[in-house]
Amino acid sequence: MAKTARKATRSKGAILTDTDRSSLRHVYAQKALAQVPRLLGNQDRNPYSPTYGCFHRDYWLDKTSDFPDAVRQFGVHALALVYRHDFPGNIYKGHPKIRDWAVAALDFWASIQHEDGSFDEFYPFERGWVGPTAFTTFTATEAYTLLGPEIPDDVAARGREAILRAARFIVAGESEEDHLANHHAMACLAVWKAYEAFGDRELKRGFEGLWRQFLTYHNTTEGWSREYDGVDPGYLSATVSFLAKIYKTKPDPEIFEVLKQTVECCSYFAYPNGFYGGSAGSRNTLHFYPHGFEILAGTLSLAASVADAMLKGLSEGKLVPPEIMSDRYVFYRVPEYLQAYLDYTERPSPLTPLPFEQAPFTRFFSEARIFIANTEHHYIVSNLAKGGVVKIFHRAHGRLLLSDCGIIGSLEDGRLVTSQWIDPGYTCKVSESGWEVTGRLQVVPSTKLFTPLKHIIFRCALVLLGRIPELAHLLKGKIRRALILGQRAAPVRFRRRFSQEDQVIRMIDELFLEPGVSFRSLSLGDEFFVRYVPQSRYFQSQELDVSGFVADRNTIEGLNRCRYFCLATTLVDGRIKRR
Repeated sequence: MAKTARKATRSKGAILTDTDRSSLRHVYAQKALAQVPRLLGNQDRNPYSPTYGCFHRDYWLDKTSDFPDAVRQFGVHALALVYRHDFPGNIYKGHPKIRDWAVAALDFWASIQHEDGSFDEFYPFERGWVGPTAFTTFTATEAYTLLGPEIPDDVAARGREAILRAARFIVAGESEEDHLANHHAMACLAVWKAYEAFGDRELKRGFEGLWRQFLTYHNTTEGWSREYDGVDPGYLSATVSFLAKIYKTKPDPEIFEVLKQTVECCSYFAYPNGFYGGSAGSRNTLHFYPHGFEILAGTLSLAASVADAMLKGLSEGKLVPPEIMSDRYVFYRVPEYLQAYLDYTERPSPLTPLPFEQAPFTRFFSEARIFIANTEHHYIVSNLAKGGVVKIFHRAHGRLLLSDCGIIGSLEDGRLVTSQWIDPGYTCKVSESGWEVTGRLQVVPSTKLFTPLKHIIFRCALVLLGRIPELAHLLKGKIRRALILGQRAAPVRFRRRFSQEDQVIRMIDELFLEPGVSFRSLSLGDEFFVRYVPQSRYFQSQELDVSGFVADRNTIEGLNRCRYFCLATTLVDGRIKRR
């Protein structure tokens, strides 16, 4: 379906004045600086400690982890930034203790590297390709460059060697089925920065190979890049951030074209209520990486529009601010916001309107199977690839009216099943007025938990197999398939039909049970997440605006007896009716 013509009109409520922007820019710095004490509280700052410089408090203090998570060393970048640059209210600039702790963090990072150049994040001997190796190589290189001659010679030598060894490991390519576009973008960034820092021509050639590999994940027709098996807006913004960091010092036209396409795709997931992404994406991420949009804001009007909208949302306590993130991932967000502040760009005028601000249109991303409709009264985003997950916003006041993540329930045999799964076997039909998805419910695999016995067996397997890189990568691939990927069809078929006419929106859900299966519980609608993604499932206040349908005992008994269930959801005048 081709997108219909759209008039470039920007709603008055979304326009920011220059004064608004100037004051909002400081939000980046405020949000980041407020978390520096938290980062330092997670760091071992005792120079007499064998773990001096380690940011993994669970490891060095609590003793609840048996290995140091290298991703926490991402904190070295934040310390180097606040030491080197002026930020409003920055008490850390030029302070020798901050410099020393940053140096200690860099040195500890180098000390926990495997001989092949890799690092661990989730378990010992993981030997992760991008997460954690490329991510921390990028930040170590940035810190190395920022601190420069203030790094003692011995630490500088160890840091340089560790960065080069890690960069060569990254250049060798993925060996763990890491089918994530943002990881491939970060691989490019880490190697490019290492090349810039040390001038190793082998790394420049490696970057070119990594870039060609990234392009295999990028959809040039629709502007998105694949995250496992679909488009994920949160990680798509991360891809913009990583590639724009490269583009800043390597203004390559091909990179810019990819960025331009990606920014446009991201813009559809900047919502009228100031939130972003979420359950409409393949990985359910709610976060937004602003730095790349700030780098591009001066030359790409739509990037400025997205940056403005998201910065305003951040100032209102929306998105996923650093203060609500877990200790593992807050380390990512602090330097991202600090860099967004530093590279804040004056906006061109007038700004390009965001999709929800434009005249009515309908667009179907046929390869991503994403349906977007901007009507006179509503802004609608649906992911048919995930079984018809849908979000509906009121255009006038921006409120989230409906967030329906699909069907979820438990069978009598204890299996958890859902329609919210990316299954290429789903059949989709689309028209200007709506869509239909049919398929089988999928069994959710990520409900399994460790027991003491399972944990002992897993750790023994790591000790025996993890020392061999090939086996370590094979093991990680199997873990990813077990927790995240794969199709596990249940003996239950579903059909979801969605239609819009004037101000009335209707959705009909049907279930068809095959012989021998029965339900114990069943829910439809509301916000829920089933895919294992560590950077997801953060609370957002918009969750309080929506609710779903929970089947009572009589409904469950009727479903199991008749082998059929139907629920009609109607949205009229901003009110939801279900029957």
